[in-house]
Amino acid sequence: MIYLDNNATTRIDPRVLETMMPFLTDNFANAASTHPFGVTAHDAVKTARQQIADLLGCETHELVFTSGATEAINLAIKGVAENYRQKGSDRRTGHIVTVQTEHKAVLDVCHYLEKQGFEVTYLPVQPNGLLDLNDLKDALRSDTILVSVMLANNETGVIQPIEEIARLAHEAGALFMTDATQAVGKLPIDVDNLGIDLLTFSAHKFYGPKGIGGLFIRQRRPNKVKLEALLHGGGHERGLRSGTLNVPGIVGMGMAAKLAPVADVKETQYVASLRDRLETELLAIPGTRVNGSREHRLYNTTNIYFENCDSDALIMGLEGIAVSNGSACTAASIDPSHVLLAMGLNETEAFSCLRFSLGRFTTQADITATVKAVKEVVESLRALV
Repeated sequence: MIYLDNNATTRIDPRVLETMMPFLTDNFANAASTHPFGVTAHDAVKTARQQIADLLGCETHELVFTSGATEAINLAIKGVAENYRQKGSDRRTGHIVTVQTEHKAVLDVCHYLEKQGFEVTYLPVQPNGLLDLNDLKDALRSDTILVSVMLANNETGVIQPIEEIARLAHEAGALFMTDATQAVGKLPIDVDNLGIDLLTFSAHKFYGPKGIGGLFIRQRRPNKVKLEALLHGGGHERGLRSGTLNVPGIVGMGMAAKLAPVADVKETQYVASLRDRLETELLAIPGTRVNGSREHRLYNTTNIYFENCDSDALIMGLEGIAVSNGSACTAASIDPSHVLLAMGLNETEAFSCLRFSLGRFTTQADITATVKAVKEVVESLRALV
């Protein structure tokens, strides 16, 4: 199998698995237990929390562990909505600003809150996938409580100007949240320098295990954030996320943070060179183009349009090669990519695109074989038109 779907999930790094194994076998204690066995597990969690805090440039007490980014997004947005609704009002009202190209985890939460009485503005993007800051300025209001814009898009890799967006949100008196699921580990992130108040992430996007993620919640001035918990019972994670800690997952995520690609310039340059080679050779095929900004995007991602080629047929024809035609979280949907539609593609075009996302374990041989296979499948599909 040639695996070029790393934005859906990465393979767990063997070094991460090795770190986890003792906590799946002999050292199985509950980290909340006070006996020496439990204290050992607690200390391992403490170490992992520091490793993740170092990756994000935050304090350890500003991290809450969750089952993944989707739960973290729900906790962040719903928690803010409950605590920062219109001042002095008991009504479930307030204004939230987000973007049409956000992950469905963000969009679906916003749709839910609209049913609860909140107002949500869904900003458009330009054809290159970037938000027009003037649109954001026009959307901000005196009752805006939260601006949520993802750092890097999961389908196109497009990176938004987060620092400028956060500044505008704060000037309007709103909090700023970013879904950084695709960016953590790949891009240098400092929550203070970027002005981030809430940030979500998931370990399996940067060579850690599935089923574990987290939420950064700013606890320092000037924007100390208060959230209402979603899960109650036991008061774990400072009362914000009750439930027995997933010690093996947390330990694995900590090691994944320590080994994150962003810490290895040679690795990121290598993956970027493979992506550029793949893209250059595929764009030699007539009737192809890249979707989204080629300047402001993740180094491992390219989303390519193939004229007169159905993406599902392309994927089926690429036997032994794992690529995708959008987000894995909406793979069961028969609708075209909402991200590509928001960027101006029509439905036919949106159904003719593939996302290639490379990673730590991608090789030159993988690229050679993929280019050859894609060219053959595209040629065969177009011969049927």
